[in-house]
Amino acid sequence: MKLRIAAPLVAIALTTAACGGGGGTSAQPSGDGKSFEFWSFTGIDQKKSVDRYQKENPGVQVKLTEVGGSTETAQALTTALAGGKVPDLVLIQGDDLPKFVQQPQNFHDLRQFGADKIKGDYLDWVISQSTAKGGEIIGIPTDVGGMAVAYRTDLFKEAGLPTDREEVGKLWPTWDAFIETGRKYTAATGKAFVDNAATSVFYQAVNQGPMKYYDPSGNVVYSTSPQVKTAFDLAIKAAQAGITAKQSSFSDGWSAGLGKGQFAVVSAPAWLLGQIERNAPDTKGKWDIAAIPGGAGNWGGSYLAIPKGAKNPKAAWDYITKTQSPQSQLEHFVDSGSLPTTPSVYKDPKLTGHKDSFFSDAPTGTIYTNSLLGLKPFHVGTDSAAIGQEFLNALENVEQGKGDAAKAWDAALANIKTAIGK
Repeated sequence: MKLRIAAPLVAIALTTAACGGGGGTSAQPSGDGKSFEFWSFTGIDQKKSVDRYQKENPGVQVKLTEVGGSTETAQALTTALAGGKVPDLVLIQGDDLPKFVQQPQNFHDLRQFGADKIKGDYLDWVISQSTAKGGEIIGIPTDVGGMAVAYRTDLFKEAGLPTDREEVGKLWPTWDAFIETGRKYTAATGKAFVDNAATSVFYQAVNQGPMKYYDPSGNVVYSTSPQVKTAFDLAIKAAQAGITAKQSSFSDGWSAGLGKGQFAVVSAPAWLLGQIERNAPDTKGKWDIAAIPGGAGNWGGSYLAIPKGAKNPKAAWDYITKTQSPQSQLEHFVDSGSLPTTPSVYKDPKLTGHKDSFFSDAPTGTIYTNSLLGLKPFHVGTDSAAIGQEFLNALENVEQGKGDAAKAWDAALANIKTAIGK
């Protein structure tokens, strides 16, 4: 199974999605100016947020369609914008956003509803990603993906490793130290240490520096960026060290492995904690959270946008303002773990004092905001998602024994050039 970033796949055809098909929480929007159609991607329990909104706003109907993974949702939106029936509201994953920002005429400029008055509520580098060259704001951020590592305390104990989160974090101040810890774990237990090298090593390390696939001016530099090459080489090293379970993130095997203890560690941005809990409910109290090697970074984050052809744009905007205000994002974090994009709540006791009982009462609010505040933001370009996918595919091929480690970098570069034309 090819790895897809940020969400698992479901078998929903793009043509069906573009026609507004799929499951929903209620009947078709009534056209009363309050109800609306909402496209989201799977794996993030969007239904919970929608149900809560409907409960707090009696008489409003939201037809929620979970189109598929984040990539499938973006593809369905592209198809719809080209002539299909667009939703009133759509969730767009951060790496997919730039290509839509380049075509702001396809979306409502949210300043017409008051976005210019609230943009200061959000992290500057986050809101800037949804702002077009002409100043149009096409999306409001819902969350960011501060980084950390989730680990099984019971399995660490069996391997003779420390279990206290502070001591565990000290085991891997760097990615090389992380891989060495994996060697020790595997030597002691004969079992895999980490789920895979592609996302738990490469996709963490590549998201930790100031220049990823594009330079600050928007020029493509994926083939020359030291940050990218270093992250790729680290992932190759992890794959060849024999410490991975070779389970592609969000695959069926990965989901099952979380509960069966097939690996002791998974790199976990804030939004991924919910997936661990949903896929391995019987492991409550066996997980804890430690700092990510390198200390800072961001993987993920999404935006809510209103397509130009939306029939109920004001209703969609009401949903945005009520669910993405600083207080609402704080409540959503406490409820589901999505890390707020609103820095005004980062010192709120509800966040700093929050402890996640599933993860051994780890202070997730503090852990994740600390990783985010240490980040040096990088430019996200129009082809960031496609570039990242080809690097991940190349690494997965090596890990699965289908690719030559010595040729993997060049293979990835060639596939990227084919995919994006540069």
